This record gives sequence, structure tokens and C-alpha cells, in this order.
Amino acid sequence: MTLSAPLPAFVTAFLIALALIPVMRIVAMRAGMVAHPRNDRWHRHTVPMLGGVGIALATMFSAAWSGTATGHPVLLATAGFIFAVGLVDDVLQVKPFTKLIGQIAVASVLVYFDYRLGWVDSRLLDSMLTMVWIVGLTNAFNLLDNMDGLCAGTALVVSVALLVGLTTGATREVASAEVVYLAALAGAALGFLVYNFPPASVFMGDCGSLFLGFSLAALTLSNEGVRGSRSDVLSVIAGPVFVLLLPIFDTTLVTVMRVLSGRSPAVGGRDHSSHRLVAIGLSERTAVFVLWSIAAMGGAIGVTVRSAAQGFSVLVGGLFAILIGLFAVYLSRVRVYDTAPAVNVAAVTPLEGELMYKRRVLEVLIDFCVISGSYYAINSSYYDREAYLANAEFFYSTLPLVVASQLIAFFVVGVYRGVTEPPARRLAALVGAGALVGGIGVYGVLTFLDGVPADTPRILAMHSALLTVLVVTARAIERWLAARFGYR
Repeated sequence: MTLSAPLPAFVTAFLIALALIPVMRIVAMRAGMVAHPRNDRWHRHTVPMLGGVGIALATMFSAAWSGTATGHPVLLATAGFIFAVGLVDDVLQVKPFTKLIGQIAVASVLVYFDYRLGWVDSRLLDSMLTMVWIVGLTNAFNLLDNMDGLCAGTALVVSVALLVGLTTGATREVASAEVVYLAALAGAALGFLVYNFPPASVFMGDCGSLFLGFSLAALTLSNEGVRGSRSDVLSVIAGPVFVLLLPIFDTTLVTVMRVLSGRSPAVGGRDHSSHRLVAIGLSERTAVFVLWSIAAMGGAIGVTVRSAAQGFSVLVGGLFAILIGLFAVYLSRVRVYDTAPAVNVAAVTPLEGELMYKRRVLEVLIDFCVISGSYYAINSSYYDREAYLANAEFFYSTLPLVVASQLIAFFVVGVYRGVTEPPARRLAALVGAGALVGGIGVYGVLTFLDGVPADTPRILAMHSALLTVLVVTARAIERWLAARFGYR
């Protein structure tokens, strides 16, 4: 496979983004797709959206033109899907649980095609960790888009760090398509940054932040074994964690502080690390530069721990982790909240519709775990030990497909629909229908992609039955807890 050098891909994406984003800004203004100032948002003026369209189209066109579509078609297709999910949200304002289902589904596709982190020996656990990693980082970049230039600049820094890591720590044959994609992503992010640098004249929207987060998360995975010259835990795990430290740091800080202050982590606010830096007296630009610098240091250390001597890696990585911990403690003491919490989790009953949508997110996460556990339980109990081991490859490869198919089926039949809880019998009927439709969908896809073992229909039927019982039971427990602790 012959791929163009990364520099042409970078330049092409940069020029396309530079030309396309002003057009999208005009389209957004005429269509009324603008971000108005709000109490829980940082910007003070009306700003057009859809800058993310320029980022995604510039990246995908440049990468496809350079050969990535041939080298990594799954990466390009899944990135395009997550961009579409974000664009639909920008246009229609879909509910958080709908986006979450889409993210889990597209993460499942990557795992199905054997893109994994390679952090642990257990393939089952590694597949689950991979899906959490993808969904988590996709949303982390979405949360990081809270101040002009921060998300795009961080994506640029992370892309460069990953480029350095791939070109110095992996064979050219394995990494070439990814190098081109990363170069295109960096060029598109830089082109957008021209218009998004404080004060921003355009925002990227969810279609841009989700696309950036997903792409960078996916590019830390491998479908040909763990990359790099060393296989110790520090290089395998700490490398990508340090490279993507800033979005992980900001998301963790915000979540922990909101929980400790009695606020819902799902409710937006001006309490991110960037806002805290401004609260201590830094200008917006200075705050962004500080966080860019932290991202750059994390990227440099992430590259270092993958290639340097183990003792030096432990020393540098450990010292930086301590400094980041102290920085987090310092930021946590900066006052950014009013005296009264936005949501008093012990005493306040929010509006029913808003609460139900938040509970839907929790239900999707619970169903994700229940689907995985049910499928594993059926497979492990159906076969004896030798037969299970012989069938393990099929189980591991189909697990992500089962998860995605069942969640999508639950969504389609209406398990997550509405702002009120359906009666118990109707809920059981919906769950049963969703489990059946999901099982049929899995069998159809497997039949289309490849042959399936003779026992597969029986296993899927048993899984659908067990899944129905487990999900209905989980909902009953959830309703009891909600009534017991005052959430109705």
C-alpha cells in the first residue's frame, strides 16, 4: 500500500478547513444555528455553530485522498458516523442518552474489528475497557469545548504528540495510514483554530468535538497488537493516558467537584479548569495557553514513556503525575460556585422530564453492562469448558456486535422513549420486543458478514430471554430506589 506523506495531508486539510469554515459560518447564521449567551456558558456574544463540519470534512477528504480509506476504512467510516451523530445533535438537539447509544454502537464496531487498547491479557476485559475509553474520551473532548480555542488547540497538540509517537515508536507499515489521518486531523484543527482563537467567530459544535475526541481515542488503539518497542504496563497504559491527559484531567476534575458540591455532573456550568484559571485572575487567552502547555507536556511525557528507559520513564511520569495532582488540588479550591448548589441531590425533585432524560443515560449504561453479562452467562453455561474455549474467538468477536444491536433495538422499539415511565407490563413487552429484535439483528448481520455456528440461533434466543428478565428486574429495582429516595 502506497500512501502520501503526512505533510501534503496536513496542508490539504488545513487549506480546506480554512476555506470551508467561513462558508459554514454563513450557513449557520442564515439557518439560525447559533449559540446564544447563557448563564452556564462562557461566551458573551451570539456565535454561529457548524465549524465542526469544516473540521470533519477537511479531515476525511484529505485522509481519504491520501489513502487512509484503503488503509483504515473502518476508522474513516466510524469517524464519519460519530460526526453525523454530533451534527444531528447540533441541528435537532437530541437527548444525551440518544448520543450515548450512538457512541456505544460506534465503539462496538471498532472493537468488533479488533481495535483494542491492549492493556490487559483478558480479551473480554480489554474489549470492555476499550469501549469505555472510546466513549469516555469522545465525551471528554465534548466537555473540553468550553472556552475559545481550547478544544481545537488541545486536539492539535495531541495529534502532534501521537504523530511523533507513531513515527518514532512503530513500524511505518503499521502506522502509515494512521500517520496520514493524524496529519489531516491536525491540519483541520489548525485551520479551525484560525477562526476559533479567542475571541472566537465560530464554534465547532458537537459534530466537531465528538469527531475530534473519537478520532484521537481510536488512534490510540491497535488492531495488529500493541504498538511500541516495549510491552511493560507503564508504556502500554501511561503512554496514551499522558498524551490525552488534559481532557481526562478536566473531565475528572469537573465530575468530582460537582458531585462533592451536591451538583449533578450532567448539568453544565462554568466550573471547568479553564474557568477556574480565569477566576484566579488569568485572561482567557492566558488560561488557554496554560492548558495547551499542560497538554503539550503530557504529550511529550506520553511519547517519552513509550521509548525511554524504564527507570527514567517512571521518574518523569511519576513526577508529572504528582504535579498534576497538586494542580488539581489547587484548582479545586478556586471558588466558582454560588453558595447554593444547582441541584440538591438529597432534597430537590427536579422537573420530571429533565430527570427522566438523565435517568435514561443511567439506564443505557446499566443495559450496556446487563447485555454484556447476559451474553457471557449464556455462552459460558451453554458450553462445557473445552467447547467454550474452542468457541471463545467467536464470543469475543460477536460481543460488541450484540451490545450495539441490543441497545439500538431497545431505542427503536421505544424502551428509552418518553418523559414518563411506562407501566410495568408495557415495559416488559417493550424490553422483550427489543431483546428479540436485537437478537434477530445480530443473526442477520453475522449471516451477512460470515457464516455462523449451528448453535448461534439457540444461544441468541436464550440470551434474549435472559436479557428480558434481567433488564425488567433492573428497572424494577431502579424504580424502587427512585421512590425510596424521593426521585419520581
